[in-house]
Amino acid sequence: MKSFFPHSATTDDIVVRVAVSFLPEQSEPTRGRWFWAYHVRIENESQAAVQLISREWSISDGRGGTHEVQGEGVVGEQPVIEPGTAFDYVSGCPLGTPTGYMEGRYHLIAADGRGFAVAIPRFPLVAPAVAS
Repeated sequence: MKSFFPHSATTDDIVVRVAVSFLPEQSEPTRGRWFWAYHVRIENESQAAVQLISREWSISDGRGGTHEVQGEGVVGEQPVIEPGTAFDYVSGCPLGTPTGYMEGRYHLIAADGRGFAVAIPRFPLVAPAVAS
């Protein structure tokens, strides 16, 4: 599992794992557009259920430009993750450069009502070099 999700971060017994894939079929380098899909698995290794309420992303391109994204839940959901289980989702990210990275945090609420943030590990967005 760890090899499939090469990027991970653990905060308060919540593990966030990320795998990323470049999507050449959705990219148009001649128009300055590159696209990646990322698969996130949020694992609850604590003793109580948690609910993912919101997300914050920092998306940086190869020129050093940064775009901040905030919103409720993920992929239209605010999942409750029971102890010993995980929630998976896939989303995507376009960039105007062939390289960059993403990182961020999720805001969760524990079963006792305590709110806390967990780290989303930094992961690179790198398009393969085009053979000439």
